[in-house]
Amino acid sequence: MGADRACLWQPIPVGVGEDGQAVTVQLPERNLLLGGEPGAGKSVALSLLVATAALDPDCNLWLLDGKLVELAAWSRCAEGSAGVKISEAIEVLLNLQEEMDRRYAQLLQSGKRKVVQDDRLSLQVVVIDELAHYLTTSDRKERTRFADLLRDLVSRGRAAGIIVLAATQKPSADVVPTSIRDLFGFRWAMRCSTPQASDTILGSGWASAGYSAASIDPASRGVGYLLHERGIPQRLRSYYLDDSTLASISARAEVLRGHRPRLREM
Repeated sequence: MGADRACLWQPIPVGVGEDGQAVTVQLPERNLLLGGEPGAGKSVALSLLVATAALDPDCNLWLLDGKLVELAAWSRCAEGSAGVKISEAIEVLLNLQEEMDRRYAQLLQSGKRKVVQDDRLSLQVVVIDELAHYLTTSDRKERTRFADLLRDLVSRGRAAGIIVLAATQKPSADVVPTSIRDLFGFRWAMRCSTPQASDTILGSGWASAGYSAASIDPASRGVGYLLHERGIPQRLRSYYLDDSTLASISARAEVLRGHRPRLREM
């Protein structure tokens, strides 16, 4: 990641496949679910995506940091954020839902079906880490409210220029119910402890078809299976950005965002 700035409408290099070729993802009109056991490289992979979004001054970052520290480096680049309090996270999602509804109203008025790059509208990137913190909270009412808002954003937000990146180190059915998982077009499974946990991220049946993140050597940090444009999981090793590089990118992103011309909002 040597560029001074990025464009989120363009493919993002995220790693190297088994064939030695760069693997990219294109996020507009997509959402991405990322999971794996602790130490598998999930945070590094998520950082690649967040760093790219931060370097695009024409995109707005929204951070839901259930760990308080994982996304802290990007806080000064964000439009809004929430920490461990689920009430704060719900408030962020409500604001995004309102923005999504405004955009849909404008799309209807203009006779369009989706936001495109030429519209000069800010992409809204929502980063959630740790997903389990919010979806397993003890308050059932708030837990349900969060899940409903997340489901709505993931299912309807794509056409409105809203991208959700959600990560968890606890890939289980109570954390990632299929009703939410299946709405994510892109799914990235790092090393998982069981084939069932791998399927929780990638989707039912992939482990038995030979695509199981449980088969990854625990020592192979950063290796995972990515289900994206190809339609079948692709094994790859994610690129790595160390802390000093991430700090430099964050500082650069803050400068870009401090001097950016604001794109119009609907």
